[in-house]
Amino acid sequence: MSDMLTLADVLEALTGLRPVINQTIITEAAIDSRQVIPGSLFVAIPGERVDGHNFITQAFQAGAIVALIEHDIEEPFALIDVRAANSPLMAGRIQLPLCILVENTVTALQKISTFWRRKLSLRVIGVTGSVGKSTTKEAIAQVLSQRYKTLKSLANLNNEIGLPLNILRLTPGHQYAVLEMGFYVPGEIAQLCEIALPQIGVINNIGTVHAERAGSQEIIAQGKGELVEALPAAPDGIAILNYDDPFVQAMNQRTQAQVFYYGLAPAADLWADHVEGLGLEGIRLRLHHHKETLVVRVPMIGRHSVHTVLRAAAVGLVEGLTWDEIVRGLQESQAQLRLVAVRAENGALILDDTYNASPESTLAALNLLEELKGRRVAVLGDMLELGQYEREGHEKVGARAAEVADVLVTFGVRAHLIAESARRAGMKKPMVHEFEDLEPTVQWLDKNLTGQDAVLVKGSNGLRMDRIVSALEVAR
Repeated sequence: MSDMLTLADVLEALTGLRPVINQTIITEAAIDSRQVIPGSLFVAIPGERVDGHNFITQAFQAGAIVALIEHDIEEPFALIDVRAANSPLMAGRIQLPLCILVENTVTALQKISTFWRRKLSLRVIGVTGSVGKSTTKEAIAQVLSQRYKTLKSLANLNNEIGLPLNILRLTPGHQYAVLEMGFYVPGEIAQLCEIALPQIGVINNIGTVHAERAGSQEIIAQGKGELVEALPAAPDGIAILNYDDPFVQAMNQRTQAQVFYYGLAPAADLWADHVEGLGLEGIRLRLHHHKETLVVRVPMIGRHSVHTVLRAAAVGLVEGLTWDEIVRGLQESQAQLRLVAVRAENGALILDDTYNASPESTLAALNLLEELKGRRVAVLGDMLELGQYEREGHEKVGARAAEVADVLVTFGVRAHLIAESARRAGMKKPMVHEFEDLEPTVQWLDKNLTGQDAVLVKGSNGLRMDRIVSALEVAR
């Protein structure tokens, strides 16, 4: 086997037959012609708005050498049709760039990544949960990287397309892969596990995000638990479960893997106490594992980050790393990807947490706001896709905002529920300001914020509340 994925591997994965051809190395796979690097496999996916087949020429010009296609194209590139079960494969020297005609390009991508994963000998960690997948993935990878060559999922490529793309970045030199696994519908994580073959499963929590599509927290728990069901039996398989979340704790009944609990209770295998929020300086906490106790300070923002610390440390412990390696990885971690502290034009500190929002992540962000000095201003927008939990979720956030914030600004239609709940919880009416449009929201903030304010801006990605942060950052 070559040290890298080759065109012969791709054709064997699609046909079951290994062709005798010149060795052509595939560097990685891409579905966006703008992200192609030399040597890439370009996967042309027909989407609702854009058809990747229209960008094959651009992909080849950018350096792709092979493209998966599922319908005819006008350009006269070399072509192999592998749709028929007995389709003859070319032998000898193949002309590049090459198009491979398949029944379905997404399915073909999955076949290739499944084939490649089985060629490699490494430990795969699957990470799922309603909140904190990306930060957990980053922290785990940073810990493992202290000793091992570790690949981690790029960005949030965590679905039936993104995960295979990440797997095709693996080489035989990698010893570990940390892969995020997203969930929208039952069966999805089981499919991702069939491709990735994880030996370790890390479950964060079961929240209400995506409940609109999934239906309920019980269904979400059922879907995310597919990860622990797919793990091999102990001792090779290890399920790392959140003891503090009843839905996750109960997953110990659904796996043959060894169970390792983390949490804030002494009953967990790894637990923490004396958690102290240090504002933008991170957190300090005390870790306990068996008879060992360790006080650490890490740069992750907000007391809720204690669970991210515990998850990353748990993986380090079960994989045999020393405490020195684990702590060094945690202290070097750049896991705080999405919450960014910036200064407004007038000097106000803005916590830009506009990537997305659920009740759970918004409550955690409000807890961080509580740790900061100055007048605390919460700018909170609609939380989408909550389904049956929409009213309850917004009202919980409003009640907590009344406890934490000096001023509440809501943005969007659903966010009226936050404002109403805050007033019911005792927040004075003049301190609550409701808006549905961007411009009046920005105008009010621009006029009323001072250099002594700490401002949290958070809402679902669909509201594009990053525009509020951008508008406040520049001179108006």
